[in-house]
Amino acid sequence: MSSSSKSKAHLRLRSDSNRTTFTNMLASVEAAAAESLSEDALVHLKSYRYSSVDESYISNYILKHYWNACVEFLPLWLAPNMVTLLGFFCIISNVVFLVIWQPEMNGQDPSWIYYSFAFGLWAYSTMDNIDGKQARRTGTSSPLGELFDHGIDSLNCTLASLLETAAMGLGSSKAAMFTALVPCIPMFFSTWETYHTHTLYLGVINGPTEGLIIACVIMILAGHFGPVIWTQPLTDFFGTAWFPSSLSALTFRDVWVGIIILTLFGTQIPFCVLNVVRARRRDNLPVAPVFLEWTPMITFGVAVGAWLLSPHSTLMAENHLVLFCLTMAFVFGRMTTKIILAHLTRQPFPYWTVMLWPLVGGAIIFNLPPMLGFPPLTAGMELLYLRAYFVFAAVVYFRWAWLVINSICGYLGINCLTIPEVKARDLERERKLAETGKRAERLRSASFRGGKGYVADVADARGKVH
Repeated sequence: MSSSSKSKAHLRLRSDSNRTTFTNMLASVEAAAAESLSEDALVHLKSYRYSSVDESYISNYILKHYWNACVEFLPLWLAPNMVTLLGFFCIISNVVFLVIWQPEMNGQDPSWIYYSFAFGLWAYSTMDNIDGKQARRTGTSSPLGELFDHGIDSLNCTLASLLETAAMGLGSSKAAMFTALVPCIPMFFSTWETYHTHTLYLGVINGPTEGLIIACVIMILAGHFGPVIWTQPLTDFFGTAWFPSSLSALTFRDVWVGIIILTLFGTQIPFCVLNVVRARRRDNLPVAPVFLEWTPMITFGVAVGAWLLSPHSTLMAENHLVLFCLTMAFVFGRMTTKIILAHLTRQPFPYWTVMLWPLVGGAIIFNLPPMLGFPPLTAGMELLYLRAYFVFAAVVYFRWAWLVINSICGYLGINCLTIPEVKARDLERERKLAETGKRAERLRSASFRGGKGYVADVADARGKVH
């Protein structure tokens, strides 16, 4: 055999080998996707119908018109999930700014950073509210859209709050830990409520609308006056006449924490519980077992507090709260999105996620050894553990998300981030026809048009579509 023939044969063998490897990889991905969601679970996606109630006056009477105007600027070939993702990228870019310029969150940074935080959060909120409108506009609504949207909301709970913490200049304090992580509580209970009532309920004052507006205002004021205003005594602004001596050191930060606690435990959680109890009684189901479903959230909260507030932990003292919160974003995101997925597919409530184990482990190993007479772990070992936890959480989250998205897309025959080219062309054609119809109507109503001129103009307008 000539050297040329041997070379061609070798190339064919390599090509066949690469094709086989690629086929095996696809098969393994499909098999893993099938394991993540069974056929019995996927079948419920086709009968799922989204339901929500928003009683916010700001949403219904002001922002609704703004969102309706914004969605008209989106091209019809842009997929709704891509709209959601673009909004989330605004938050991610701000988190990158935070990590690079302000990891200590002490408020000693240029004002443009805080303005960018406000712009990014508002852009995220806008995209989050028009992605569903884009789905209806393009006829691409699907259960995947809800999972994708609310899954990113779960990630953003911690990330956006981290930006707010930085804008308030709280540093690595207990108030910073509280501000950055407390939004996970209402998000969990809202998701838990939706799982049982099958309706997302947003009250007259809610986090996705009024909460984000307040956060944006905090960031803008921080950019103008500096974050120091949030930790100054209120007497510096209003004088001492309004406050007794016992409250002379009260700051905006203290008031902020008090308002959050009051609204959370005075309104949000009680109403969620009430709605779930009503739904269970309506369906003649026992009420008591649903409270066991708080297990992952209680574990999450207790473990976070036990780890960060441990006298033997150095994460707060060494300014590693940002890395800790980034890790918790993946942990909480996975925990909440599993509940959303169980709701969409009518599966049993997920009581646990593997990503909680390292959190529980951190709470134990940075508290227990000194109690047993052993020396505490060093600061370097704790940071190494946290970094490893971050990598583990990110890998597990993205792998699981990839498998679930591929499984749903394969079953429903849809794309996640794109609209099929044929459908996009049809949508564009329909848009042009609608514009032509509007133009023809305007020509018909114009009194100075008539006869052949009018017919010619209409014919010309229709001809441009073809």
